[in-house]
Amino acid sequence: MVKQTIFVTLNALIAFAIGFYLWFFVFKNSENAILQSVYHGGPLVVILIMILCMLIAFVIERYLSLYGNAKGKSSVQVFFKKLITLIHSDDLDGALAACDKQRGTTANVLRAGIERYREVKGNDTLEKEKKIQLTQSAIEEANALEGPLLERNLIALSTIASIATMVGLLGTTIGMIRAFAATGNVEGGVIDATALATGISEALINTAGGLLSGILGIFFYNFFVNKVDAFNYTTDEATFEILQILKEKEGI
Repeated sequence: MVKQTIFVTLNALIAFAIGFYLWFFVFKNSENAILQSVYHGGPLVVILIMILCMLIAFVIERYLSLYGNAKGKSSVQVFFKKLITLIHSDDLDGALAACDKQRGTTANVLRAGIERYREVKGNDTLEKEKKIQLTQSAIEEANALEGPLLERNLIALSTIASIATMVGLLGTTIGMIRAFAATGNVEGGVIDATALATGISEALINTAGGLLSGILGIFFYNFFVNKVDAFNYTTDEATFEILQILKEKEGI
């Protein structure tokens, strides 16, 4: 929890620094017309860049976590077939070693169940149903610990998508206020075209920035939610199969 708080805090500070540097030093002094127009989007552009940088950091973190740590070393299907073979041959030590080698969400959950079963297997004071119940309890406890790791930062992605849209809308409103203020300050029947264009530019830049982060946030949130659901389904299916095999071995 502490590491997660530090990660989010550093992410926000670094993202803000990047946003301010790009807006005040890069865009302001650039000779490119597009970058100049981004600078004229106003100080809220710093927040929009900050949000976009935070979004990118969370996406990278989720990708590395789900496709690296959670997936494990090799294919889950190949690992599971090997695990079933080891359990059928009563090689529980080999099954635990296979889980340690594979790692990942599914392997960690199955390892907890197999280890508990190995502990209670030779206990003649326990009934067969009790042994399976204790094994299932160990699996459920491990699954409860692995679940939050899979879902970490998903709420952050959803929140960023909402905040980005709101910040963009705020910038749009401020820009339109400035644009209408320019039309109200008419001297000699001539509207200040520069002030009007600046207000409209600010409104459009903030709209585009807010929509960009909002769209990306929603897309990656749904993408990773589907991936987490797939991991959970695979784990549930694997644990059910293992429990059925252990029940057969116990003659239940």
